[in-house]
Amino acid sequence: MLYLGTLLGSIFSPLFIIFAIVVFGYLVGAIKIKGISLGTAGVLLIALAVGIIFSQCGEMVESVNANGETVKQCVWEFTIGGKTVTLWNKSVQSVFSFVSKLGTGMFVTAVGLIAGPKFFRSFNKSMLSYLAMGAIVILTGVLLAILVCVITGTDIAMCTGLLTGALTSTPGLSAAQDAATGVALEKVTAGYAIGYLYGVLGVVLFVQIIPKLLKVDIAKERESFVAASAVAVNESEKKRFQIGEFGFFPFALTVMLGILLGSIKIGIFSLGTSGGTLIAGLIIGHFGHVGKIDLTVPKSTLNFFREFGLVMFLIGAGLPGGISFIDNFKPLYFLYGVIFTTVPMIVGFVLAKYVFKLSIFNNLGSITGGMTSTPALGSLISVAGTDDVASAYAATYPVALVLIVIASNLMILIGA
Repeated sequence: MLYLGTLLGSIFSPLFIIFAIVVFGYLVGAIKIKGISLGTAGVLLIALAVGIIFSQCGEMVESVNANGETVKQCVWEFTIGGKTVTLWNKSVQSVFSFVSKLGTGMFVTAVGLIAGPKFFRSFNKSMLSYLAMGAIVILTGVLLAILVCVITGTDIAMCTGLLTGALTSTPGLSAAQDAATGVALEKVTAGYAIGYLYGVLGVVLFVQIIPKLLKVDIAKERESFVAASAVAVNESEKKRFQIGEFGFFPFALTVMLGILLGSIKIGIFSLGTSGGTLIAGLIIGHFGHVGKIDLTVPKSTLNFFREFGLVMFLIGAGLPGGISFIDNFKPLYFLYGVIFTTVPMIVGFVLAKYVFKLSIFNNLGSITGGMTSTPALGSLISVAGTDDVASAYAATYPVALVLIVIASNLMILIGA
């Protein structure tokens, strides 16, 4: 019995659960139906499923958080062979919260460093199109959310949560949570969990389905896209000092500076971890050095951090979301989330194609940025076969980030 208790303790430890989700998530993501697959987003499905299982077997208890507010907490633990096995409680939840933040920092930093060398050197008339795309996608979603609230009488806090989930915006959720209290806070969090599932999967599938519907020649499009986005980068003849072999030092430095940048708060707005690390990555990726210190990161290292960070983010966000999913789920709420995700994408795509005349990859790249969807960018990179699509994402993302943070905060304040 003691051995069984030890074995179960290992199986249900956060470390085992994390890597088990990765294994089964990749297996699910590898399944292709008519050439369409979930890819890395399969990890999200498994994480949500594990969270749902935990929620059904656990006990909900109430506790008071640091702000003096009463919150519900899922606790699931049992004793076997004299050993207590804990599947989910407050301390375990904090582990997955950390995993989510770690993943976000690594993924977005990698994207910034990949796009940085070309991002500032490629400013042209298309940049205005990207900025407009960020605004169009977010404002379309906000207007839909307000319209649904007015027509159906749905609580504004629930609509705000659904919107931030549908747009997969953690900074937007944080801004709404800061403005909400009591029951409204619970509704915001619940709405985010409900809208988040389709918010991730919908965009991931969108960037794969659209090229197939339009019968895009991916190889030909990639060739012309890479040629059009090529920018001459002047490399110095001077030898610079490298700290470490694999580029971990400049990568860690970028994350550190990004977190500091994201922590700066002006009124109700802050860039947060994702926005701060993206901008830090773009800047350091652009300059590539400080004095004689080399700050370039090998492409292989960036690819690893991008994928690993994305997986950690999906696990850290998906499992806790699954725990609160069943208790708050309503088919109508899920439908609203689908609308908040799908309509802004369609509106953005049509305008990008026929008004801004963006190429298919820049079009979809700006969609992923406007939807603030890190998983969809990973999927688009796989579809396009080139990291250059990250530039459109990086150009659109900051505008979308700022607008969703402001909008979600204002929606709560106005509806209070």
